[in-house]
Amino acid sequence: MASTTPPILAIHGGSSSIKFALFEASEVPGRSVGGTVERRGLWQATLEINGPHLADHVVRPVKAPDHAAAVNILIDEIQQRRGDDVLVAVGHRAVQGGPNYSAPPLITDALVEDVRRLFSFDPEHPPEEVWLIEAVRRWFHGLPQIACFDTGFPDDLPRVAPRPAIPPRYKKRSVRRYGFHGLSYDVLMGELADTVGAEAAQGRINLAHPGNGASLAAVHHGPSIDASMGFTPTCGVLMATRSGDIDHGSIGYLAQARKTGARQRNTMTTPPAGLRGVSQTRADLCDLPAAETGAVRAAKVIVLFCHRISQWTGAFAAALGGLDTVVLAGATGESAPAIRQRICDGLGFPGVELDPQRDAHDASLISTAAGRVQTRVIHTDEEIVIAKSAARLLHLHHGTPAHEYQHG
Repeated sequence: MASTTPPILAIHGGSSSIKFALFEASEVPGRSVGGTVERRGLWQATLEINGPHLADHVVRPVKAPDHAAAVNILIDEIQQRRGDDVLVAVGHRAVQGGPNYSAPPLITDALVEDVRRLFSFDPEHPPEEVWLIEAVRRWFHGLPQIACFDTGFPDDLPRVAPRPAIPPRYKKRSVRRYGFHGLSYDVLMGELADTVGAEAAQGRINLAHPGNGASLAAVHHGPSIDASMGFTPTCGVLMATRSGDIDHGSIGYLAQARKTGARQRNTMTTPPAGLRGVSQTRADLCDLPAAETGAVRAAKVIVLFCHRISQWTGAFAAALGGLDTVVLAGATGESAPAIRQRICDGLGFPGVELDPQRDAHDASLISTAAGRVQTRVIHTDEEIVIAKSAARLLHLHHGTPAHEYQHG
């Protein structure tokens, strides 16, 4: 049976998966169904659907050779479940907004061309985002699409934080620290305010998103004052397939020794670097603890990862003048107690003290009652931020004619 209210489709595209969710087109969007196309090999994928009823849970293999095919699979699934072929808008997560975009804009031809110019900033994400946008355009002619840039949250960094120590002339080429994971941090700050109150959420807060793409942000009085990721998402802490911070001299040295060009140099800090490169086994932090007893490299990479997260948290504690709250989120932060424990073991000096029982049961508050710093686990939901942005931008709660956006 068709729904009388066409939904917002939120698409969260990544290099190895595409998450999606349908939301009611209202001022406070409610999720109806969501899912993931997860790549296994060359887009030999698994489609997972989750909804409010047991019958809505589906996991099955699908063939998705590229992002456009993955979108086709998602829209086919949506149509079968809803019994109609209308959407009111599509919102996309876009990683790099460059210097020109912070607030979510409507996607136009000019914006798509701007994103294409960012390919040189980040060769990994913007091309995929354009493919997804174009795939939706082929399905729905005239459908409003909105871009929600991950660089939006840290866009108000203090002047000292984003500035690299290079000659000012490079500022004209937009070389600066951008910070990323902004959609996730928006969610975390909103949930934190709802949990502890708006006043407490104005304190000295370290937001940590330890996952396959890992980053941290320091927040005080609301806005971000610093971020671990920089000009690209490769900067900062060690990640699944990214090296994190590395001495640029070593890249030049290795490039010269191997006689590689600029494009090949990227492979020293991106796939197959990071957790996968060090462990030589796997990149998923949720899997590594089970492998460490039989694999020395897996054990070493866990130690290295937790050290880097603790190191950045300590640096941000100095920048903030202390810590009131640490928030852990992302796939690892939300569901890997052993990793959380190891991260926090190195943070006793600013007052972080975990309760092992709370941590083992994935409690929302995992610090001890005596700890000076509240340590919390908060589920992040970037799709809801995308849906809310689309609703605000299009004023969907006032009613938008659905028939204008029929599948063409």
